[in-house]
Parts: sequence; structure tokens; C-alpha cells
Amino acid sequence: MLLTAGEPAGIGPDLAVQLAGQPTPCELVCVADPALLEERSRRLGLALRLTEADLAREPRCHTPGELAVLPVELAVEVHAGRLDTRNVPYVLQTLRIAAQTCREGLATAMVTAPVHKGVINDAGVAFSGHTEFLAALTGADPVMLLVAGRLRVALATTHLALRDVPAAIDADVLERVLRILHRDLVRRFALERPRIAVCGLNPHAGEGGHLGDEEIRVIAPALAAMREEGLTLIGPLPADTAFTPARLAECDAVLAMYHDQGLPVLKHAGFGHAVNVTLGLPIIRTSVDHGTALELAGTGRADPGSLLSALALAIELAGRAAGSA
Repeated sequence: MLLTAGEPAGIGPDLAVQLAGQPTPCELVCVADPALLEERSRRLGLALRLTEADLAREPRCHTPGELAVLPVELAVEVHAGRLDTRNVPYVLQTLRIAAQTCREGLATAMVTAPVHKGVINDAGVAFSGHTEFLAALTGADPVMLLVAGRLRVALATTHLALRDVPAAIDADVLERVLRILHRDLVRRFALERPRIAVCGLNPHAGEGGHLGDEEIRVIAPALAAMREEGLTLIGPLPADTAFTPARLAECDAVLAMYHDQGLPVLKHAGFGHAVNVTLGLPIIRTSVDHGTALELAGTGRADPGSLLSALALAIELAGRAAGSA
């Protein structure tokens, strides 16, 4: 199982060394600069023994307090809490190595600590998130899914300015996203006939066209077409009632039209143990549900709960994939 340590000035390295001290039911390999992990473990007062990863041998059980590393060298020294654009190539290289290692079958999944989108863009690299970056690396169509217990929320659009969302939602997009979501709920989550609730775009799902007509013109026809393919779809629903307990009991996942339509509800329900899963990839990738928390880096106050949940779900998904192979 691969772990990328994320933005080096953030809490990603803290979480990696904290995770190394936990018993885990798989071998853990961190893609990072060993010197960074050593420095952060000293700062946090955590004993850590680093070894160089050997992916050619049979995986072995994780020993708490030890961590195998695929080394990637930082460009410049890191100061906890202080971003530096010169280390952006390092961050992106850890992701490339992890994704390629998974594609080669040398690792079962990758779990990612948070990166900082702002500093990557400030370095001149157009970057909207792990989801899009990994999709470009693998030539795949991604769908972002967040999971908190039984609550699963997928997104029709991901990291877009709100003003750009309506133009980005058309029948082709919705049909592609719904096919991927349905397929991976079956394949990865073992749901034989998943029920998907679909939010409208506008308040009250457009109020019959009085508050916007995207539901009438785009969303409802797309859902009708997908039902003809055998998908079980509910909606389009007003987003303000789509997440009520009664409605959620009727479905296995919710498709929101944009980032802040669905994720505030999920993070309210499960922040600190929710997991981000990228569907549609040829590899398994899970991640934490939070950002780099620069102000917490190196303080020992970062909570590894979401990373532990991301690792647990990656192990579950990888085990299911191996069982169906």
C-alpha cells in the first residue's frame, strides 16, 4: 500500500509518521523524502525507523515504528507551515511515482495526504486537484466520491468556480458520470443494484422551470436515458431535501451537481473520518477529507483519523479487487 506525503510544509508528513506508529494489516510504503520524514518525526517526538522500499519482494506485515520509503528528493529545505514553490516538482513527482507503481501492479492502492493547490498553481502548473491530475496521468475519466460510513456523495463537476458549473453540466457529462458511478459501486463496493439519488442544479430542483430550467432541459432527460440502460436513479431532487434521513435510506449514493452542493453535508456528517475516493481510474486511490492545515504542521496536533479511514477503505477496496480477479 503506497502513501504519498503530500505538501511537505503541511501536515501530510506529520500524518505519515503518525500512521507509521500504528498497527496496520498491510505493508505501508511512503513516497517522500526520507530526510523530511525524519525531521518531522523528531519534531513530533515519535520514534521512526526508515527503510528503503523493495517492491520486488513479497509484502510483509507492517511493524509499528518502521516505515519503508520510495525516496524522492526535495528541491529545498522545508519549513513547517511555509509554502515554497520550488518544492512543487517534488510533490507532483511523488504522485507520478505512486500512480505508475500501482499501474505496474507493484502496489495494490495509493493513499494520498493533502496537497496545496494554490502553491502548485503559483509555480506555474495548472492543477485543480488530485482527481484531475491522476485522471490525466492514467488517461481515465474520473468521478470524485466521498464516503463517510454509509453516506456516499459523488460529484458531477469537481473543482470549478460556481459561475462555470451550469455550462459544464450537459447530457454527455451526466451520462458518463452516472455510468462510472454505477459501475464502480457495483465493482468496488459490491452493491449489486445500486440506487443513486441525483440532485437538481437549482433551488427546489428548478421549481418546474421557474427557478432555472436545467432540470427540465438536461438533467431529467439524462436520467431517463440512463434508466433505459437499467440504472436505478431517483430524481432530480431538490438538494435541500436530498440528504434527509428518509431520503438517504432509499439510496446507496447521492450525485451532487457541484462541489459545495454535496460535500458540506458529507463533511458535517463525517469530518475527520470521511474518505475521498477517485472512481473511474485503473488503480485504487483514496485520500483524506481535509487540506494541508499549514498552521498545524509540526505541532503534533494534526488528527490522523481521516488518513486511517482512507487506508482502511483502500485495503477493503484492494481486497475486493483481488477477490474478483
